[in-house]
Amino acid sequence: MDNKQIAKEVIEALGGRDNVRSVAHCATRLRVMVVDEAKIDKERAENIDKVKGAFFNSGQYQIIFGTGTVNKIYDEVVDLGLPTSSTGEQKQEAAAQGNWFQRMSRTFGDVFVPIIPVLVATGLFMGLRGLLTNDTFLGFFGASSKDINANFILYTQVLTDTAFAFLPALIAWSSFKVFGGNPVLGIVLGLMMVNPALPNAYAVASGDAKALTFFGFIPVVGYQGTVLPAFFVGMIGARLENWLHKRVPEALDLLITPFLTFLVMSILGLFAIGPVFHSVETVVLAATEWILALPFGIAGIIIGGLQQVIVVTGVHHIFNFLETQLLAETKANPFNPLLSAATAGQVGAVLAVAVKTKSAKLKALAYPSALSAALGITEPAIFGVNLRYGKPFVMGLVGGSAGGFIAALVGLKATGMSVTVLPGLLLFLNSQMPMYIVSITVACAIAFALTYYFGYADKEEDVSAKKPEAPAAAPVAETETKSEVIASPLDGEAVELSKVNDPVFSSEAMGKGIAVKPSGNTVYSPVNGTVQIAFETGHAYGLKSDNGAEVLIHVGIDTVSMNGTGFDQKVAANQTVKVGDVLGTFDSAKIAEAGLDDTTMVIITNTADYSEVKPLAAGQLAHGADLLELNK
Repeated sequence: MDNKQIAKEVIEALGGRDNVRSVAHCATRLRVMVVDEAKIDKERAENIDKVKGAFFNSGQYQIIFGTGTVNKIYDEVVDLGLPTSSTGEQKQEAAAQGNWFQRMSRTFGDVFVPIIPVLVATGLFMGLRGLLTNDTFLGFFGASSKDINANFILYTQVLTDTAFAFLPALIAWSSFKVFGGNPVLGIVLGLMMVNPALPNAYAVASGDAKALTFFGFIPVVGYQGTVLPAFFVGMIGARLENWLHKRVPEALDLLITPFLTFLVMSILGLFAIGPVFHSVETVVLAATEWILALPFGIAGIIIGGLQQVIVVTGVHHIFNFLETQLLAETKANPFNPLLSAATAGQVGAVLAVAVKTKSAKLKALAYPSALSAALGITEPAIFGVNLRYGKPFVMGLVGGSAGGFIAALVGLKATGMSVTVLPGLLLFLNSQMPMYIVSITVACAIAFALTYYFGYADKEEDVSAKKPEAPAAAPVAETETKSEVIASPLDGEAVELSKVNDPVFSSEAMGKGIAVKPSGNTVYSPVNGTVQIAFETGHAYGLKSDNGAEVLIHVGIDTVSMNGTGFDQKVAANQTVKVGDVLGTFDSAKIAEAGLDDTTMVIITNTADYSEVKPLAAGQLAHGADLLELNK
């Protein structure tokens, strides 16, 4: 099928020209903003020739074509009348879409995502501390908790208590950054909220200290462990700072703007925002704890069964706030095992589809999606497989509900947040571990069985079989490929592709490969060969080695939205390169300022030409080191 015909089918599957707001493309996929998602014939779209997958992400319908092909399809759909926009403009439009609750959830997600690694690490330390002070565990070594050195206990308290003691500083920093302010101002304002000169909130709650009273009626305490007060201090403070920047003369800006920002926000934070939103937070926490305390495992049935539905709606970031609040106040997270059960249900469902289907294309999508879901990332499984066929998604919800029922019934509580299913094991390094394993196993097994026997069957007629048969194309001579080793194009740390936070890459829809978390800022050629594609934005390169390997180097996730800012391309299409030649440079600081991830993917886009694509690297590596082994 020629590209013009493919473009016509894409437009028809999208619901016609009138259903398309705008279309853009990046290195691998067509990105479409639509008027009405319900008008998209998703099954038809996914079965169009050359399409490697399609899904919704960040308000866009993304159709994966791969390097080179996507440029040609984009040109054809534009020629057929689809309106265009830059990916940056699409990202801004997507952020503005949805109801107020969806937009609020995305905002919470933007604020909490940068601090989640700290909370995850703290949770792991809590789990390890619980294990190392557990008398049953220590008994295997002929010891008890009484034998542990007091200084070691103090050290573990430093590891486990610091993040939550200064949580308002972390949240105010991130909130200032998200709303366009100076994050350093946010840090200091957050630290003011937990200044030791103020009565400690926990001491006041236990009766060991008394709140200060201002103006005869405003109680003021430290805001240790609070979330909402710091969030709103950051949001309002950033907007106040920007407002002042526009009105204060440049000569006085450095002096006046931070002074007024600190003065106004410290008053508002301690005497208005803090008391009001801490009261709101107390109500939300009480309501959350009431739901989680429902008898007979009811909370697990509800949350384990519906959490992935909430993921589909895009408002699941609200759970970050609830989990953070629970951990800050109670040092335990009963939400996490329920979320793990919900995720494990989708693992079982997509795995059943992978086992049962006879479609090689679907197997190639479902198996990696199952692995990704088992590591806690369900988007490839949900949007690529389970929702596409409907029933597997429902069966996954049933499995999640069953696993959640067990987790709630036995009262499982994680020591941290944000890691689930297999990585979630690290949050249960105590006597809860066996029951956690039981809950996620039951969720996965029930979803697998229900999907295998009742939820999925290969259709006798595939959608593609219903299309009019296209004229046979002239045979194209294939380039002979040979076994070879691909070098690393970057200095950095090797990362498994399944752990990349982009379903197109983590599901291996574009091909097998590996990722590198950069420690430098230069991209080098990993092969002797030719530059096939050098994107003008500088964020991606497509090369073909002299031995036939087609290599995609994609710097960062969604960095196409930066429109070349922070990237400097050094090569052009059709240029011959050798291993170690500089392809371009990038600025990780600017990528971070844009709220994006600079993890770089190295993908073999003609994976099907090899019997094995084997990662060779682990840990830190330098550019030029052996990265991937390709075997014929």
